[in-house]
Amino acid sequence: MTGPPLALYVHMPWCVRKCPYCDFNSHQLKSAAPDASYIDTLIGDFDLELPRLTDRRIDTVFFGGGTPSLFRPEDFSRLLTELRQRIAFAADVEITMEANPGTIERGLFSGYRDAGINRVSLGAQTFAPRALERLGRIHSAEDTHRAVAELRAAKLDNFNLDLMYALPEQSLEEALVDVRTAVALGPLHISYYQLTLEPGTVFHSRPPPLPDDESAWEIQMAGQRLLADAGYVQYEVSAYAQEGARCRHNLNYWLFGDYLGIGAGAHGKLSFALPERILRTVKPRQPREYQERIRRAGAGTGAGAGIGGDAGAGPNEGSFISPADLPFEFMLNALRLNEGFRVHDYRQRTGLEMDSVEAKLAEGERGGLLENWGDGWRPSELGRRFLNNLQASFLA
Repeated sequence: MTGPPLALYVHMPWCVRKCPYCDFNSHQLKSAAPDASYIDTLIGDFDLELPRLTDRRIDTVFFGGGTPSLFRPEDFSRLLTELRQRIAFAADVEITMEANPGTIERGLFSGYRDAGINRVSLGAQTFAPRALERLGRIHSAEDTHRAVAELRAAKLDNFNLDLMYALPEQSLEEALVDVRTAVALGPLHISYYQLTLEPGTVFHSRPPPLPDDESAWEIQMAGQRLLADAGYVQYEVSAYAQEGARCRHNLNYWLFGDYLGIGAGAHGKLSFALPERILRTVKPRQPREYQERIRRAGAGTGAGAGIGGDAGAGPNEGSFISPADLPFEFMLNALRLNEGFRVHDYRQRTGLEMDSVEAKLAEGERGGLLENWGDGWRPSELGRRFLNNLQASFLA
């Protein structure tokens, strides 16, 4: 390989029901199962992108949604087999699938494992029946326990549990029961994040009664102490892992690595020449429009995905990041990590020298928001609490 490693994100946009807090590109399923022709579209999408990927290798794959576990194991097997025929995969490739505990039938995880999935992210969110109902989830706490048992039976021990806190009318003790229950299930990774009211969601237009900021902070700190006591090390704002179990796919995002996005509404970032030609792409959000655009481009009636980083060609919409915006783009991601970044990471991923950010780094250090460590920088404890302010300080 002569190019840097590459992550692949695959968006599978259908859900059984749209949750009132969700601002992801997800669409309610109108049939018993997603149309398997979507897999053909994903393969066609990848083929259109392939000219951009010369000498690249796939290091991680992430199937997100939506609810990818609505698709059958044979769908994943067919897609991954086709992709492996087109591009090299790392020998230790990490392949993650998001799953809803309410969509897993007995024995399915063994099928997903045989298809190539080796990591699962399970959307537990909470174990409290009332809270699950308020969040619009289709599963019960018992479903999560059964799904974990199925993962164990399939020898898919590398799994993440998503857990939310500061839920409607949630008390501190209720939140800590959730953390204790999650820890008792023994996942290698826990994503522990606060419920927020995102624009365009039902909760944003009709807000439920949430804990105030001080109560949410108390819940967060108490939850973090429980996770630390159980051996989960926080390495990013909402990510906690046992030794050796950090999510490699997400680490690539946070360190401003390259990733190809295929699927309805999928985003991508590909570097061709630093710092002038770092391309961000996005596919059409609506599944029907996306599938039609890919079909037309593949039939030769569109311009194709473009070669050498053409922006906005074929089924893509995209633009090159202005070099002046790269410091903010990099820091927006890297400062989410407790360990921050190395100088080498900044130079390698942006093509810029450190003099482009030295003044702002020094300003952050004087304000107590940043710490210099050896050959890198990281947010201080104060900087992690006021992360939005710290990130915004790098705006052009």
